[in-house]
Amino acid sequence: MSAADGSELTSAGDGDHEHYEAVVVGAGPGGAAAAAVLARNNVETLVLERGVDAGAKNVSGGLIYAEESAPYTIDDLFPDFREAAAERPVTDYYLHNVAGDQVKTFDITELHEHDTEWSDAVLRRKMDSWLADRVHELTRETGGGLLTDVRVNGLLRENGDIVGVTCDELEPIEADFVVAADGVNSELARDAGLMDWDEPEEWFQGVKAVVDLPDGAVEERFDIAEGEGEAHLFSGDLFEDVRGGGFLYTNEDTLSIGTVFHLDSLVAEAAEPHELLDALLTHPLMARWLDDGYEELEYGAKLVPDSKKVAHPSPHQGRLVLVGDAGGQMQAQGPIIKGMNHAVTAGALAAEAFAEAQSRNDPDAAGDLYERKLRDEGVMEKLRPSRYRAVRAVAENDPVTNVTDALLDSAIGRFGVRALGDRLEGLYESPFLAMMVPDTRTPYVTLPTVIAEELGEPIETENDVHPPDLADRIGDLTYDIDIGNPHIELVDDSAAASGDAVTACPVSARDFGGGCYRSETVRTNGEERTVVSLDTQPCVECGTCAIVADTDWEHPRGGKGVEYRQG
Repeated sequence: MSAADGSELTSAGDGDHEHYEAVVVGAGPGGAAAAAVLARNNVETLVLERGVDAGAKNVSGGLIYAEESAPYTIDDLFPDFREAAAERPVTDYYLHNVAGDQVKTFDITELHEHDTEWSDAVLRRKMDSWLADRVHELTRETGGGLLTDVRVNGLLRENGDIVGVTCDELEPIEADFVVAADGVNSELARDAGLMDWDEPEEWFQGVKAVVDLPDGAVEERFDIAEGEGEAHLFSGDLFEDVRGGGFLYTNEDTLSIGTVFHLDSLVAEAAEPHELLDALLTHPLMARWLDDGYEELEYGAKLVPDSKKVAHPSPHQGRLVLVGDAGGQMQAQGPIIKGMNHAVTAGALAAEAFAEAQSRNDPDAAGDLYERKLRDEGVMEKLRPSRYRAVRAVAENDPVTNVTDALLDSAIGRFGVRALGDRLEGLYESPFLAMMVPDTRTPYVTLPTVIAEELGEPIETENDVHPPDLADRIGDLTYDIDIGNPHIELVDDSAAASGDAVTACPVSARDFGGGCYRSETVRTNGEERTVVSLDTQPCVECGTCAIVADTDWEHPRGGKGVEYRQG
């Protein structure tokens, strides 16, 4: 392990363990924001990152927003961010309703621009590495710094109270304040009992391909200028009735193309993530942007918390606070998809809370103050909107969904869609309505399919893209295998307990022998049964199997496992 600049950090403690005023776990945008605000308040801060470099373990769609209403934005904290660490600004936003080869496109730029100062496409390896360099410079001035290749595996306790963190590679570290910015699979959040992996309906799974394009192709194929960019969302019948959709974001000279689905729906339909991604990549609509020279730079996956169900309303315990995905702070409501900006806000507010509490000689009050700031600044209402909770109580049950879908698919429903015509675009652009979208197949599958069938035009262009198969995608990833130290243990190998992982895991599939999870029929004492086996070598550390299979799951040791080059 080493500091971000290759130097060694000196001990900050004189007792049994090293001691820092603050320890930040994770160097993504939430951790970077927390560390920057702590350092600027002269708080001695140590940042610990388990990847070989910040961003090496991170995947995002991804767009980062600067909201006009937010108390902190990433460029507030790091003024050169957009020029140095981002890809393209998103100047236009489109939603494509798909039914077979029929497509009806809505321009929802107005929704995208609501409460938006700016929004940029980013790639996490580039972005997080740049942030980490800035963070190391800031925290070194406080007597701290940033260390990579360090996996924080739990909380250090004394008489039951949290007093620091424990690590695989280092002796325990004491701290007056611990920021868990260690992502959606946060081991600190689970250690504290603040988050769990019990319910598939509380999570999304995102899968993404980063696609290379020739010089100038982004501008040419999207008909945009050098300082412009586009975002595209896709919904309808092209995803095997799984609740969710697809996305495309323009980077500087690549495209981020992926899918995001509710995990419980993915399991219920026994759909395979890589095949759903391929359904998007090979759809005729994509031929306007892709060609037979398709080159995939990287395949990746991650879990995404559904904030309206799991964003913790009180994300702290003792000296520990949760920020970003670790606290479930990922907003996904209809076409509104925001996460990194909320992580930045939460990280900065958490740091601000500690600095204020410390100045009052009451550092233990930081958690309560952080919770109050999240509420008073309107963050929690964005993450867990009251309008959604009101709609959910009525709409999210099978009888109501079945009746609604039947009505939409009826002659009366289709007449209504035709009568509304392009006025539907205005409804999709409403921030008020977007915050009310229920989590059912109606908005993801049924309505967009009917819209495309009734209002859409056929796409007659042929798509000649041939995506890599799953074996090639896995083979193109970079791994440092921790031989002899598997980070996942399969507790129950029965198909009933763990069989869902065979299809839900993004690097596994039926009849594919090279993935993490495989099923086979075995004979024992004259009886046949289906069992599941596990090989962690191709694991992309998304955490899907921790929810859909009976496993003991933890992160690999520092620097081990998958290393994303794009993110």
